[in-house]
Amino acid sequence: MNFDIVIVGGGLAGLSLAAALRRSSLSVALIEGQAPVIPAGLDSRVYAISPANARFLDELGVWRHMDATRMQPVAQMEVHGDAGGRLDFSAYGVGAAELAWILESSLMQCELWETVKRQAKLTLLCPAKPRELMLAPDAAVLTLDDGRRIKARLVVGADGAESWTRGAAGIEVRFDPYDQLGVVANFETELPHRGTAFQWFRCEEGVLAWLPLPGNRMSMVWSAPEYLGRELLGLDAQALAARVADGGGRRLGALKLITPQAGFPLRLMRAPRCVAPRLALIGDAAHTIHPLSGHGINLGFQDARALSGVLCDKPEHIDCGDYSLLRRYERARKEEVVTLQTLTDSLHDLFGPSADSLMRLRNLGLNLTNSLPVVKDLLVRYALAT
Repeated sequence: MNFDIVIVGGGLAGLSLAAALRRSSLSVALIEGQAPVIPAGLDSRVYAISPANARFLDELGVWRHMDATRMQPVAQMEVHGDAGGRLDFSAYGVGAAELAWILESSLMQCELWETVKRQAKLTLLCPAKPRELMLAPDAAVLTLDDGRRIKARLVVGADGAESWTRGAAGIEVRFDPYDQLGVVANFETELPHRGTAFQWFRCEEGVLAWLPLPGNRMSMVWSAPEYLGRELLGLDAQALAARVADGGGRRLGALKLITPQAGFPLRLMRAPRCVAPRLALIGDAAHTIHPLSGHGINLGFQDARALSGVLCDKPEHIDCGDYSLLRRYERARKEEVVTLQTLTDSLHDLFGPSADSLMRLRNLGLNLTNSLPVVKDLLVRYALAT
């Protein structure tokens, strides 16, 4: 089988890239182990999608087809420090319709999947799993577990932080563990959230975030030290609901668990490069960041947008796997990725247990920023565009 581009990984980043390539004349194959499905209940994997990426999904023809009853706009956000510091953001304050949208991962993935299934010049290879990768000067050859061989001018790794593609290409990365677990769960709330997202920085207990969901429901993400993360994962439904409600000062009253808690280790991943001759990496295969900013999947969508732009706009005579062409994508994404990795890593360190001596300073900084509308406006506008 011969294609111009082979995308390994049918997650959100890989599917959005495949959908964005529809405006090109390039032939595309997408390899994925299994097709996505929408769970019977609420998906425990929930993302905050920035307005810029909502527009990107709308350009792909996806946004308008998703179930609006499962999408929640964020009108405002409260950020609390660990000693009285507070920072408030409002969509109204900057003339925006919303700060972000809270969506289930499966909702987006299934709609993207249906979109690419109907796409001309795109072949879905599912179920399929790659076994070998050879990058040669004139082409890349990918061998699947079932023995099929695929020849392409460009291979794109969109297969997550443990990327098989990245490893097969010999790109070594640096993982810096945060010694934290990201614990997620969804709850019904006693009180209405009114489209408000909450975030609490706790010196000893990590970062607790509540993201509003449609109706009186919210999604919790607790970036907790490992000992606390394991404790949270071991609690029964009633005890967990009480612990999470207390962690947020019972701002939304009593809570009731509606999806079981799940946890995953948190770590920062930096790659020395995200392109090579005939290879490009996007999404978590190229970078990971601490979830306290909520920008992980937004970076992945912007990777897909930037790479598709480079590939769709290239002159016909330029090979889509040409290294100098792929370097344009790498340069376009480097500044934003490094900025957000540095920012989230610094915030994690600033509010970590080892930074007790900075307690007064960091909370003063939150309050000072909260009193400077111009600075807050700049922060919000950057988040809206990312």
